Amino acid sequence: MQMLITFGALFLSVAMLQLSSGGVGPLDALTGLANGFSQGEVGFLGSAHFFGFFIGCWWAPRLMGNVGHSRAYATFTAMGAIGLAAHVTVTDPIWWAFFRIASGICVAGCYTVIEAWLQAKVTNETRGRAMGSYRVVDVGASFVAQFMIGALADMETYIAYNALTILCCAAIFPLTLTKAEQPATPSAPRLRPALAWRASPLAVAGVLVAAQSSAAFRMVGPIYGQEVGLQASQIGYFLAAYVAGGALAQYPVGWLADKFDRRWVLIWLSVAAIIACIVTVASAGMGTWAVMAAATFFGLTTFPVYSVATAHAHDFISDEERIELSAALMFFYAVGAIAAPYVSSKLMSGFGAGALFTFISVGHLLLAIFGLMRMRVRSAPVTRTRYIYAPRTSFIVGRLLGRSRNRDQNE
Repeated sequence: MQMLITFGALFLSVAMLQLSSGGVGPLDALTGLANGFSQGEVGFLGSAHFFGFFIGCWWAPRLMGNVGHSRAYATFTAMGAIGLAAHVTVTDPIWWAFFRIASGICVAGCYTVIEAWLQAKVTNETRGRAMGSYRVVDVGASFVAQFMIGALADMETYIAYNALTILCCAAIFPLTLTKAEQPATPSAPRLRPALAWRASPLAVAGVLVAAQSSAAFRMVGPIYGQEVGLQASQIGYFLAAYVAGGALAQYPVGWLADKFDRRWVLIWLSVAAIIACIVTVASAGMGTWAVMAAATFFGLTTFPVYSVATAHAHDFISDEERIELSAALMFFYAVGAIAAPYVSSKLMSGFGAGALFTFISVGHLLLAIFGLMRMRVRSAPVTRTRYIYAPRTSFIVGRLLGRSRNRDQNE
């Protein structure tokens, strides 16, 4: 309870931000299709979001250094609110793509500010509880956001987007009105993608496939749901089932990743993900509950891939390089996430709804093969870092996670 009080403003801002950003992707997909957008155009909106996310990750630490945490946060939430509210002024996929870039910048920028603030306030004694609370609030709000989709889709378009705009604006109050002193601005981590490849080519491949799975499903999944006959409210449950599966997978997969060779864990997760893709496509004609169960299974097998891949990469670098490695892995995640929604949507428009999961399963097949190849190149490290759930939120999240990895190492 004391932790929630201490970091209450930060956590409340995270919740409001997730409720706002978590609803815009599915709402764009359903509203866009209703207004005659092609499936490729809807996928392009998802790619635009992650392009904005990448810009925000790079820009946010620099803006914080110039204007401080609160002003930077206000700037990013204003961009997000403008991007949301502007949807009702024009119905055109190109314009909406620009609006989604603004939303993506908002999400990355706000998380960067929140995580920099959180990092400055935690101590070694409170770090574990603070990060645990942060993850619960973040994942919980993301889960709740999916249930809003049905209600938003039933509203008039301008009311739905205004509701998300209000939530985005509300996210500014807890952080900007807090009486807590603003912390010193951290230096922006150097972006060195080559560091991640040098540490572990397999981890880079795992991060790219994790981005392919998550971004494609989150942004194009509503199209798939509509194609297999789900109603708007059911599409929300469909996406929520994926989030729930991913949350449930963290502890058992973490236990496996700490006990066994992480390369085998990645390989078997990919095999399970391929099976989940097959099951999801096969469940389309078996009723709503079968589709929901398949989405949960899909989340169980694909969501932890990013955290296992990042843990594997951290096994091969020094403590001093952890922050830059986290930023480099986030760079590769953003690259994969930018491409995945548009490519998967174009495949769906050409080959049908099942092409979404064919696309994802091919990525996991290649990851499994690459993992077997890498096992022939070098042996597993003797000393390994602790597995932790790695949020995909900002380039500086490594500052929050680095000491947790350093403090608890396994033989």
